[in-house]
Formats: sequence, C-alpha cells, structure tokens
Amino acid sequence: MLLTACLAVIAAGSAHAVQPDEILSDANLEKRAREISIELRCLVCQNQSIDDSDAPLARDLRILVRERLQKGDTDDEVLDFIVSRYGEFVLLKPPFGWHTLLLWLAPLLALGAGVWLARSVFAASQPRESRSGSLDAGSLTADEELRLKRILEGKQSS
Repeated sequence: MLLTACLAVIAAGSAHAVQPDEILSDANLEKRAREISIELRCLVCQNQSIDDSDAPLARDLRILVRERLQKGDTDDEVLDFIVSRYGEFVLLKPPFGWHTLLLWLAPLLALGAGVWLARSVFAASQPRESRSGSLDAGSLTADEELRLKRILEGKQSS
C-alpha cells in the first residue's frame, strides 16, 4: 500500500493543477485519470486541459473522472459520460466526422486560399508577357507596332 502511494505521488510529480487530495491511491487508476484529464478541455479556460487548469470546474471534472474510474468505468465510458453532459466541445481533440469536417479541413482551405491569393498578387504585379518573353503585341497600336518593327530591324525613324 505504501509503495502504491509513493508511485502515485511520483506519477503526479508533473501535475500542474491536480491537488494532492485528488490523487488516487491506485497508481494505474491515477495514470488513466491523468490521461483522460489531458484529453478534456477546461470549459472556463478553454485553452487548457482540466489536468492543467486551476479553475474550480476543472477540479470538479477531475474528481468526476476519478470517481467514474473507481466505479469501474472504462476510459471510453468516462469520456462518453462527460461528453453526454457537456457536449463535444469538452474534447480537446474533436473526433473526425461529417459534423466536424469543416473544422478539420479549415486549415487546408485557408492554406490553399493563401497560396491562391499570393499567386494572384504576384501575377498581377508582373508585366504581361507572351510566351516568347516579349511584350504582348496585342496591346500596341498599329503605329506602335510599325515603329517597334523598324527599331528591331535597325531602321529607326524619328
């Protein structure tokens, strides 16, 4: 029993917000509780897991996770229980599905839009050239084309 308590204290050594009175005496259950707590979002802080948060609600959720594990719930059952009460927002890593497709694809869409925009701006800043590398002859008037032809042939007239 003493060895288990020592292991629990060592396992909790990296704890930020977990209070000593929350730590379970069973090291395996405590490890599972910590793994689950890392996956759950603090609904007060929103940028931290409940494992890292000092908010009272995060503490309540950590205690709830530990209670459910002590009752014999699996990790998935604990997560399902909490998601059923708080919604999928409580998960730091939402599941991939049709209802979260935009969430997962948004970074790729934003990257694609950024590349397209950068390419458009770059193309607009370059002078229009034909495939041969010279200026597009269609943009010159007839007089300008004749003058250009004479210049290129070396017969420039003023």
